[in-house]
Amino acid sequence: MAATGFILPGLEDPAARPFWDGTARGELLIQACGSCGATRMPPRPMCPACRSIDVAWKKVSGRGRVWSFVVPHPPLLPAYAEVAPYNVIVVELEDDPSIRLVGNLVASADGGINEVDPATIRIGEPVRVVFAQIEDVALPRWVRA
Repeated sequence: MAATGFILPGLEDPAARPFWDGTARGELLIQACGSCGATRMPPRPMCPACRSIDVAWKKVSGRGRVWSFVVPHPPLLPAYAEVAPYNVIVVELEDDPSIRLVGNLVASADGGINEVDPATIRIGEPVRVVFAQIEDVALPRWVRA
């Protein structure tokens, strides 16, 4: 998918780099405390539960449920206006429902972010992660499970 003009995450943040290294390998990783095991996203250097700075990363299944979604409306940045309307979903992970990730519901990993009719999206429907290579970033996206 050509995505020129899309705003992409920076890959240089050391706290988040393992997440992006995982997506590049086709794995969904979640940061966990190396001391108490509490999971957290977005990544950060200290555990909010026990204040440990011992960081671990764990691979999760990539399965979840649509927790919420929106359909952005103009005014939008030019790259996004060209593909509107599109969906942005929030997925609660099956492995840990307290972890929620944002992405797009698509029909296939390389499909357009506008290929699923937003009127067909249902809260609670099962999804699974797929990864789309956009420039130098492997972005997690979601397909119906």
